[in-house]
Amino acid sequence: MSRIIDRLKLVFLGAFVLSLVAIFGYHGYYVWPAERCEAQGDWWDPDGRVCARPVLISDITGRTIPERKAAEAAKARAEAAAAEAPAP
Repeated sequence: MSRIIDRLKLVFLGAFVLSLVAIFGYHGYYVWPAERCEAQGDWWDPDGRVCARPVLISDITGRTIPERKAAEAAKARAEAAAAEAPAP
């Protein structure tokens, strides 16, 4: 009877270790990179696992933002992003 209990202990210990490896692997591959990306204020794409910096629509289209408050906020955000970007 004790052989069976010893084998069961090893099986459950192996299943526990395997589940720990799976959990840490998942967090290392999906969760932690997403948290780092979002902490920087960027956008995380889970499908492609890409961290992307948001681009203002007004920068692409050339249109102006009619609301003064929103325009000032967008300008401040763009200046902050430019200041954080490394020089080439």
